[in-house]
Amino acid sequence: MLGSHNIVAFIQITNVEKAREFYEGILGLRFVKDDGFAAVFDANGIMMRAAVTKEFTPLQSTVLGWQVTNIEEIVGALQKKGVHFEVFGFFKQDELGIWTAPTGDKVAWFKDPDGNVLSVSQHV
Repeated sequence: MLGSHNIVAFIQITNVEKAREFYEGILGLRFVKDDGFAAVFDANGIMMRAAVTKEFTPLQSTVLGWQVTNIEEIVGALQKKGVHFEVFGFFKQDELGIWTAPTGDKVAWFKDPDGNVLSVSQHV
């Protein structure tokens, strides 16, 4: 039933201006509108609603990710824009913060201004 319909992605934020600077200015998503409840972005044809809340505790796991074709290039470009990639101590990551799974898939994690864990991944 829903397999032929687009999903809508939701994240929580505390500040529309900071979210817009990050998601639009750094990540390159197209800002659509601020509807008073959420900052709405177009993420390559998928609606992403950054819902405004006074406070929240971000999850410690990935809440939103992008599949990319050249992860090293994307990570490098984001780092040049000031994005910090997380380095975890429980598995080996390269100098860019990219983890390569036994299958050959690659993932790197970073956070938005509210501490939401985001990722970029390249799949084989």
